[in-house]
Amino acid sequence: MSTMLDYIDRESEALGVILNEYEAKLAPLKEYLANKTVNKIMILATGSSYNAVLCAKYYFEDRFGILVDIKEPYNFTHYERLDPTTDLVIAVSQSGKSASTLEAVKKVQAQRIPVFCLTSNPASPVAQQADGVLDINTGIESVGFVTLGFSATVLNLLLIALTVAEHGGLPEAGEKERALAELKDIALAIPGVIDKTNAFIARHRQHFIGAQRFVATGYGALVGVAKEFETKFTETVRLPSSGFELEAYMHGPYLEASAKHTIFFIEDRPHARSAALRDYMRPALGGAFTVTLAAESNDENTLALDYSVSHNFAPLLLIVPFQLLAFNIATAKGTDLSVRIFDDFDRVLKSKI
Repeated sequence: MSTMLDYIDRESEALGVILNEYEAKLAPLKEYLANKTVNKIMILATGSSYNAVLCAKYYFEDRFGILVDIKEPYNFTHYERLDPTTDLVIAVSQSGKSASTLEAVKKVQAQRIPVFCLTSNPASPVAQQADGVLDINTGIESVGFVTLGFSATVLNLLLIALTVAEHGGLPEAGEKERALAELKDIALAIPGVIDKTNAFIARHRQHFIGAQRFVATGYGALVGVAKEFETKFTETVRLPSSGFELEAYMHGPYLEASAKHTIFFIEDRPHARSAALRDYMRPALGGAFTVTLAAESNDENTLALDYSVSHNFAPLLLIVPFQLLAFNIATAKGTDLSVRIFDDFDRVLKSKI
């Protein structure tokens, strides 16, 4: 039986395959874009898929000026309207079995707007309902706590941004080649990130076993990492866990901080605002840790991965430590993640098809 660790270990190779084959997998989208100018995209997503979109959103917007409107499918179906200026709709569902996403797709199609489904399961109900299927190209992840699927979704969204921009004439000369080269280097760097993270976890194992409340903060594209931290820790460690945008944490949530709290500050490089918050909060916390792509640090509470990448690509490396932390802390606390709990949840609540 596969575990989370098996899928994390596969990420480097799998992301490399995606990069080599993405043009064929995104062919339906390229065909649609042939005679279409895209300025605004609506993306339907929930759970880890939503977090993945948060990681990729700013590459669309900051780099290429393509606006991205992320919608939770249930709320969109029952309470919201489609912006008439929307040029492209993508439904993200790794399993392709989300009932709320399926209903949201039907609502969009009722307005005679095509929807593309980004999924790991092209034969799934959401994919079959969609007007075009974009294969994440990892196969179906058998472990309920997705790791490889999350990272692969982020990468595919970044490649979709590059593809949409290319058809709109937005990238500068050579930018596509530079971006693809950097993404390939990132995929190759993942084993080194795993090794450094494992050493970090071993160093602080006793603290993590005793921790009772977990929080993470991030900024920009790293907000998606903080939110996926929240999702993964809640699913696996099963203790109160929250992920915040850096400034949002300063507007109220900091007031609950106590010696029971362990906080992770997520950075792609030295960040003055994050450092100021860490220095201020440290005396009130049980543990304050930094996970960063910056160079090696003498601070034993800093996991310094020493790898320089573009801010918008940083989530692909910075999510890996939290995937490993989630698995290792859960198992160290005695949780057997191979044992399903609330096994009838999807059937009773009809959340999955």
